[in-house]
Amino acid sequence: MSDSPNAASGIQTVAVLGSGVMGAGIAAHAASAGLDVLLLDIVPEGAMDRNQLASAAIARCLKTDPAPLMHRKHARRIHFGNFEDDLERAAQCDWVVEAVVERLDIKQALFQRLEAVRGSNTIVSSNTSTIPLGSLVSGLSAEFRQHFLITHFFNPPRYMRLLEIVQGADTTSDVVARMRTFGEVQLGKGVVVCHDTPGFIANRIGTYWIQTAIAEAISMGLDVEDADAILGAPFGIPKTGVFGLVDLVGLDLMPHIMASMSSLLPADDSMLAAGELPPVVARMIEQGYTGRKGKGGFYRLHRAGGTRLKEAVDLATGEYRAARNSRIPAVAKARKGGPQALMAHDSAAGQYALRVMAKTINYAASLLPEIADKASDVDAAMRLGYSWKQGPFELLDKIGPQWLGAKLSELGDAPAGYLHSIGEGKTYTADDGVITELLPVALTRTPLVVPEGQLSLAVIKRRTKPLLRNHAASLWDLGDKAVCLEFHTKMNAVEPALMAMIGKALKHCQTAGCALVIYNDADNFSVGANIGLLLFAANMAAWTQIEATVRQGQQALCAMKYAPVPVVGAPSGMALGGGCEILLHCDSVQAHAEAYMGLVEVGVGLVPGWGGCKELVLRWMHERGRPGGPMPAVSQVFECISTARVARSAHEAEEMKLLRTTDGITMNRDRLLADAKARALELLPNYTPPEPPAPVHLPGETGEVALGLAVQSFVQMGKATPHDQVVAGALARVLCGGDTDIVDAVDEQQLYDLECAALVSLAKHPSTLARVEHMLETGKPLRN
Repeated sequence: MSDSPNAASGIQTVAVLGSGVMGAGIAAHAASAGLDVLLLDIVPEGAMDRNQLASAAIARCLKTDPAPLMHRKHARRIHFGNFEDDLERAAQCDWVVEAVVERLDIKQALFQRLEAVRGSNTIVSSNTSTIPLGSLVSGLSAEFRQHFLITHFFNPPRYMRLLEIVQGADTTSDVVARMRTFGEVQLGKGVVVCHDTPGFIANRIGTYWIQTAIAEAISMGLDVEDADAILGAPFGIPKTGVFGLVDLVGLDLMPHIMASMSSLLPADDSMLAAGELPPVVARMIEQGYTGRKGKGGFYRLHRAGGTRLKEAVDLATGEYRAARNSRIPAVAKARKGGPQALMAHDSAAGQYALRVMAKTINYAASLLPEIADKASDVDAAMRLGYSWKQGPFELLDKIGPQWLGAKLSELGDAPAGYLHSIGEGKTYTADDGVITELLPVALTRTPLVVPEGQLSLAVIKRRTKPLLRNHAASLWDLGDKAVCLEFHTKMNAVEPALMAMIGKALKHCQTAGCALVIYNDADNFSVGANIGLLLFAANMAAWTQIEATVRQGQQALCAMKYAPVPVVGAPSGMALGGGCEILLHCDSVQAHAEAYMGLVEVGVGLVPGWGGCKELVLRWMHERGRPGGPMPAVSQVFECISTARVARSAHEAEEMKLLRTTDGITMNRDRLLADAKARALELLPNYTPPEPPAPVHLPGETGEVALGLAVQSFVQMGKATPHDQVVAGALARVLCGGDTDIVDAVDEQQLYDLECAALVSLAKHPSTLARVEHMLETGKPLRN
């Protein structure tokens, strides 16, 4: 499998100075991106292994969950050294990033040593988030300053998409451009160029938001569960809300962040008024309640009597009590009326939402153009760094700038200059499909430009109408003889209407002579089949309907596989069950590096029925060869499906043969659609559909017995349940070819037939229906 090709940055070798959590994470991510990495740290006093800190850090990475590396094998690209013996080696790398302790004297001393040996084209950066760039390069040569900048990663580097770049007064434009290209294409980051101000963009606004939210919750006597529910979904903020987020990053970081901000911010900055550490939080930190890395934080799991009980802290007393699900009428109302409906609600919830979010948006507006040149940079930083679905100015437009300005005045807060300048308009406006934003200084409008190498489906949808559409999917024109099939069911679940759209899309492509890309902007490509429809049909004993649905899906995906036009799948996030089966039938896949693929049907008591078993067993049989007969290949597929294994990256998906070595990887989520379109257009000229694979020889009853004995031993050990054994038996029958023998050849259609029979049979089983119902009610698998 190949990554997206790019050598524009000229960066192929990386040195990371400092092997702490952040340094090791940056090294791991760079290695996963295909770069050669040198990781250095100090030599511990009396150490036998002078590189032990760096090597131990990567050893920890291999045990960490979630994994900093996209595949364990990527650790081989990381080489170890130390500051005493190997700094000259590091200085010859294309990029050197410093990630040592946040002390100016230590950083400056390291840079002075590095300056003496730095290669002429080597770019040097610091991962600092608290020290001004000017202080870091004070006393260093002009040549060094021209090649120096700040590259602020968010932790963990693999999963957090934001990379803030801060350039100094002397940093050359070429260095900034190279690092931006490198960050976006090779590291897959959303790069935002910031000004050299305290906290840069995301942490400046995010810290203010957190401090304000905690202070207002305490002042109003709100429970943490309610506060998180109010500031979560209604504003497109992750369900952790504020208190859950602080638990995640660590309560003990709060005083350090605020101490740093206090030392750097002007005395009249609003952050300082909201920045005092509440006594209840100070007591929690003293007692070791520092969040998930400690004994707990605002939430904790209390173990008693063999059970685990989720508890939440009482902000008034500091004592823990049983956590509860928050149900607030105003929050429910906001689902229909949007954030303004919540902020206008005559309730404590409405007042809390108004006080926190109005102040946060106003604070962001007050910082333009101090922290960034454009509102869109601020919005991007908050989306990428804090996982907000909309940044503060996008929220401002959704709420209404004029309405919010009036509410701020009622709260006694003067609307910031930029907010006042918007007047009756909005930050962003669309005219004939062209989106513009209001610049903070000139107060003129400038078009929002999609960066080179990116293609935005959201922008295409604003400018055009779909070529085809039903409630499950839409077909969009990408231009240049390529179209995009977008799923838009709940969680992008696969259902009959979606399968029907695949057929219609293929007919359109054949008539128009264009290639098909299957892609969507959602967090997950598809979570699998709509099992609610299956449960409904099963409860009515509509077995014929269930079989027809399975056959419809098989026919649609088989037609897609052998269509006269190329089909390219472009997954990101979860591609499970039926979503994975769709990708298995594509001519090619251009996967986001963070694509999590798997055939997980056993979790609801079923087996893959739309060709997942068939495709995977054929891949293992044909790609592996046949040493030792068919059982090694069948066993690999059986283990993968029967354990519902999910690849934790595109690289792991290749190892599982869910992706092929000819498929591609895109590191940057925002470049995925453009890369998939390019791959589809590359296949289009003189395209011929694939030939059906040669029939395979499967072990039949002998293989079924062998696999059944293995599962039985797991049941006896208590590692599998009785219904696991039933499901595994049905799966083994499919993979072993049913009533066949090793001398018989089994083709695609026979495997389709076996899948359909197994799925319909399992759908009639009460234990399967119990699993489906439990999954729909709780979102968790039932072990029965």
